[in-house]
Amino acid sequence: MSTKLKTSFAVDSRYNAFYTGGKVQFSKDGSFMLCSSGNQLQILDVQTGRIHSTIGQNEEEEEITSFILSPDDQTLIVAGRNLQLRQWEWKENKIERTWKAVHNAPVTCMAFDSTSTLVATGSADSTIKIWDIIKQYCTHNLRGHTGVVTGVAFHPDIERMQLISAAEDYKIRVWDLMKSSCIAVLDKHFSVITGLQFTEDGDTLYSCGRDSVVVVWDLHSFLCLKTIPVFEPVESVLLLSPNMDYPKLSVVAGEQHFITAGSKGILKVWNTSKAACVYTQEDSPVALAARSREVEESDQRSNITQAIHCPSNGAITVVTFDHYIIMFDLEGFEVKKQFAGYNDDILDIHFLGEQESHIAVATNSELIKVFELSTWNCQILHGHTDIVLSLDVYQKGNLLVSSSKDNSIRLWQIDGDTQKMSCVAVGQGHTHAVGAVAFSRLAPSFIVSGSQDCTIKLWSVPDNHCGNSVTNLHANMTEKAHEKDINSITVSPNDKLLATGSQDRTAKVWNASSLSLLGVCRGHRRGIWCVQFSPVDQCLATSSSDGTIKIWSLSDFTCVKTFEGHDTSVLKVIFLTRGMQLMSSGSDGLLKLWNIKNNECIKTLDEHTEKAWALTANKKGDIIVSGAADSSIIVWKDTTETEIEEAKAKEEDTIIKEQELSNLLQQKKYLKAIGLAITLEQPFRVLNIMKEILSQPTGQQDLADTVLKLRMDQADAVLRFSVQWNTNSKHCHVAQFVLSVVLKGYPPEELMKLPNFKATVEGLLPYTERHFQRMKRLQQQATFTDYTWQCMKLGQSDSRVKDNEASHSATNMETENFVGKTQDPKDGASQEMVDETDDLGERIRKAVQQRLKELDQISEKQSGGKTSESEHIEVDKGNGENDGENVITNEKTNLKAKKKNKNKKSDLTDLQRDQEEETSPAEKVTTRLEHAKKKKTKKGFKTPDSMNKRKVHSKENGITETNRSSKRRKSSAK
Repeated sequence: MSTKLKTSFAVDSRYNAFYTGGKVQFSKDGSFMLCSSGNQLQILDVQTGRIHSTIGQNEEEEEITSFILSPDDQTLIVAGRNLQLRQWEWKENKIERTWKAVHNAPVTCMAFDSTSTLVATGSADSTIKIWDIIKQYCTHNLRGHTGVVTGVAFHPDIERMQLISAAEDYKIRVWDLMKSSCIAVLDKHFSVITGLQFTEDGDTLYSCGRDSVVVVWDLHSFLCLKTIPVFEPVESVLLLSPNMDYPKLSVVAGEQHFITAGSKGILKVWNTSKAACVYTQEDSPVALAARSREVEESDQRSNITQAIHCPSNGAITVVTFDHYIIMFDLEGFEVKKQFAGYNDDILDIHFLGEQESHIAVATNSELIKVFELSTWNCQILHGHTDIVLSLDVYQKGNLLVSSSKDNSIRLWQIDGDTQKMSCVAVGQGHTHAVGAVAFSRLAPSFIVSGSQDCTIKLWSVPDNHCGNSVTNLHANMTEKAHEKDINSITVSPNDKLLATGSQDRTAKVWNASSLSLLGVCRGHRRGIWCVQFSPVDQCLATSSSDGTIKIWSLSDFTCVKTFEGHDTSVLKVIFLTRGMQLMSSGSDGLLKLWNIKNNECIKTLDEHTEKAWALTANKKGDIIVSGAADSSIIVWKDTTETEIEEAKAKEEDTIIKEQELSNLLQQKKYLKAIGLAITLEQPFRVLNIMKEILSQPTGQQDLADTVLKLRMDQADAVLRFSVQWNTNSKHCHVAQFVLSVVLKGYPPEELMKLPNFKATVEGLLPYTERHFQRMKRLQQQATFTDYTWQCMKLGQSDSRVKDNEASHSATNMETENFVGKTQDPKDGASQEMVDETDDLGERIRKAVQQRLKELDQISEKQSGGKTSESEHIEVDKGNGENDGENVITNEKTNLKAKKKNKNKKSDLTDLQRDQEEETSPAEKVTTRLEHAKKKKTKKGFKTPDSMNKRKVHSKENGITETNRSSKRRKSSAK
């Protein structure tokens, strides 16, 4: 057993239910067997015993009522309860055609002709229809039967164009397909006709039924040649070749013989000419199963429901009512292979054999099934008369013990040469069903059993096991162990201790030699389903219906660990990896792998759909077999080492590809780099490559060409990556550009074929709409900014001159600075922005020069001691509607003041002109700036000193200004 912790298990093989009733048919070469299972048709590989393929995996389909495979193995016709016929190419698992059967009731039987072109369907509505498979139309509609049609068969000679049919009206009808009419009615049976067989020459017909007779018919005269009583209801009749000898069957060449299979579960060989049975099968497993169930002679239920002769594999296959398919050798009726079509609930599983090549399975049946893992060949153990509940195997694998609801236990031994098992001992003594049984570990010395009668019994095992006779086991000791049913029992690795788990929520530890109680483990809130000793440590593991697993110390019987993780009852628990791990199964079908050291569930296996009752592991612990109520057996294989190796190989491959990707980027081979990044599933690496391409002078065109050179699967991956890029506003431009290139560069028909295209479009739409709205808002903001700027320019040009006299020289300097900045744009600005800024600067420069000229003209006209121009403007505004006398008086006063100012200014200009001629250009600029500052102060600009003075002046003259404004309003009103 390996000491390395396991981390993962994978399904190695699976054995599911593949036959639940109906007819069975073989392929032409006998390598495949077709079986109906509910609404599916399972195709089984006869050699390996595994399901090759499944026809009809849609769960909504109706149950299959009949099917037929053409003689050339090409066409499969399947009929369902929905009154539809489906034509399949079964080797490729592809449906070719579906059409209505036109029947008023489900199809019960079908048959192909020898050319595989015509198929006949018999229905429960008493009609028969014939279909042309090639031309796809109904050729005949035959009416005449008064009951459910049970069988149809084309005459082997296609030139005769005849069809034979049988129904529950106990009559056989012969139909002439050329005339579409019944030409003969064969009436000799008194019960349902179940089988029709033709001789090789096609002149004779054999029919069998549940009236316990076989009738021989002449197909030329349509007369009964012979009626042979077979003394049992017959389900099938098979004809042996008259040219072959079968000494073991007492068949001599030259005479016609036939085989019957019916309710007794045995095969019989009959001589037609003598009308006598020449051979009867002995030790038939079907008959043994019937005897184990204690079937009465009056029971009319057939043990064999169908018998098939497949010449290609030289075997006769029989189908039993309990879903077993058994293949017998034609030479002596020896069992060649046996399959269990349906297992029902799997209650317990154990490895069997020295090489652990077999598994013993207890199902919801009185039979024990032993499967060979390589071929799934099934051996059936007969002996118990009621459902088998528990199994256990001696560690060497050659002994098996079972317990059943028939209140007994049985000891079985396997033959090392033939690998066949036989019962060697029986133990009886319990008064109720025996629900748990366990074998000793070190030597096959004793067996311990626990029952629903709340007792445990210790049985001694005889030293000599003879397969020819069955001995009785004797109980050495009996002890009442619990207050309720005992569900599980186990033996310690050293054979010194026993442990039992019960529905009374306790687990108890016993002395194996004296059955004395050593301790009780209490702590579970519900009944205990399983108990197991650790193979190494002195501890005990229990699983309970409360959904927990507990580990108990055997020194003081206290709980040392509790594992919580199952949502339902934990039905089974086993130790793995030398007691360092646990594997558990629950009623929800889940299997969980636990690390005991840290109470961690490291793996959950979800394959079963029903309660997982059975769980076992081989000696190495690398193979686990589980069984559940879904009738499936799954073999799990440890894949820890494989996954580690795969992870290392994947990591190495990733490193190599990363280096290769870096080299491609260095060499600027962007197309290969994008393909490699797609292979590595690195969407943001692809994004960075595309951004690098876009940074080139002709980036957009290069990126478009690169994207269009990608394969369709790579284009699909890039679109899938663009969904992630589009979620971020920083990368959305690249995503939208790639989307635009793909949509424009590829035809829609090819894009629709991409597997992820629909999901990609659905992922792109929401964020693309969001980006569009964001760009729309940005455009509106840019338009509003431009509108604001235009309004500012218009406001500056239309305002009055006196409102813009502030800072002649300062305005000039600020304008020059602004124009200089505008003429020198920052790096990265577009050429259009630079041109627009230059034009704006030129317009501002011209406007400023015009304003300076106007200011110079105004300054020349002004006088130093008169009222400021702003006051005149206010007076003009206030007195705009005064009478003419006031206006004339004011104008005369202003003219006189202007004349005096001109005379003074003319005297000053001569002196200033002489001073300017003597000053340097720099001194002129300085003088001009000082002059402008004085003008600001004089004209009322808001310097700190002037602002304070104006505040005081406004407070002192507030009343005066109010009175003056009121007088002006009165005068304007007059």
